[in-house]
Amino acid sequence: MKGFDPRTAKLLPAGQHILIDGSPGLRLIASASRKTWTYRYRTPDGRLGQTKIGEWPAMSVAAAVAAWEKLRAARDGGADPAAERRTARVAASDDAAKLKGSPTVADVLRDYVHGHINVNRAAKGAAEVRRMFAKMIPGKFSAKDAASLTRRDAFDLISSHSDIPVQAAKLKAEIGAAWSMALDAGRLPDTTPNHWRDILRGKLKSQGKKIAGEKIGTAKRVLSGSELGELVTWLPNFSRLVEDSLTLYLWTGCRGAEIMAMTGAEVADTPIGLVWTIPKSKTKNARHANAMDLRVPLIGRAEKIVRRRMAAHGKGFLFPSEKGSGHTQQKMVSESVFFRQPYCKIRDNWTRTRLTVTHWGPHDLRRSARTLLAQLGCPHEIGEAIIGHMLPGVSGIYQLYKFDAERVEWLGKLDAELERLVEVHLKGLAVNPE
Repeated sequence: MKGFDPRTAKLLPAGQHILIDGSPGLRLIASASRKTWTYRYRTPDGRLGQTKIGEWPAMSVAAAVAAWEKLRAARDGGADPAAERRTARVAASDDAAKLKGSPTVADVLRDYVHGHINVNRAAKGAAEVRRMFAKMIPGKFSAKDAASLTRRDAFDLISSHSDIPVQAAKLKAEIGAAWSMALDAGRLPDTTPNHWRDILRGKLKSQGKKIAGEKIGTAKRVLSGSELGELVTWLPNFSRLVEDSLTLYLWTGCRGAEIMAMTGAEVADTPIGLVWTIPKSKTKNARHANAMDLRVPLIGRAEKIVRRRMAAHGKGFLFPSEKGSGHTQQKMVSESVFFRQPYCKIRDNWTRTRLTVTHWGPHDLRRSARTLLAQLGCPHEIGEAIIGHMLPGVSGIYQLYKFDAERVEWLGKLDAELERLVEVHLKGLAVNPE
């Protein structure tokens, strides 16, 4: 084609263009990665329009001129080639959507799991959401069209799990979040209602648990002073691992997951004594941007346990798994405690020493330690800092003092009080031996 030089086109810098003689508006535009044939023109209402024709060298200059002639003829006839092309693309997209259909419930939940849960939740929490969706949502329900799901459909699904109200409430919340994400992403039409946010609001409440057929209710268990003295004396009946972990619950107030994942590398001698620094990533506050590592002074029995375990396991996990990798899971400790309760019917033919202090779990020891601190007069902010709670509101944002000296002081008082309770119990046994 006259006026077109392939060598010049090949060397055309990005951002530059070549005009084609005899074809007004036809130009070859260079970008960083390609050369594009483009037709630039005035629309019937006087605006500047532009539409892509093809790419060079896949489309020759002769083919580009032929396409330009058709587009120019359409423009001269009052059409807007770029607008017509956009309309055709939208129509094709709508046709494809109709053919494919709107996403199913399974599609919405899958997008939510992959796009949010797996990215933002810890591995254990993400696995629980996936398990909950798989176990609590029947296959027939998952196959339903998400956009046409009725309020009755949502109500029936959640109501079918009313016998486990806490889990049903969690399911409702997660599906509601999945629906919101699908609406935000445009996967569901804007007019699709999020029934999950509205159904059974405030009606899914825990009825408490039952132990040995007895309804315990929702009250939180806090062991009394006499029970703590008796229990600490009884703990050696457990395996050494379980005894040590339960002792650390009481002497540090830490969470079970934090205790079981403790490593020797996190423990160090400091000017204030032996201190265990729990990385923020291992705490329940990991998702909060302003949360910090949790510093735990190890005093009394806590120090002895950790030093003994460091001597045995070095810098690795201090509660290693028997399987040879990772650490022992907190669930194992809970199961060990339940197995020793007098009402446990698991392997009832096995002879084992039964607990004398009953109806409690490991987390109740953390709650009991915090309660005991309050009874000793520990200020609220210090008590919350010791057990790793973040202060609410602006206090949690601006109050970043670590309370190191205060932690040592009050954990020392906790240690002294627990030892006193043990001594009182032992004296009682000496006076009234069984």
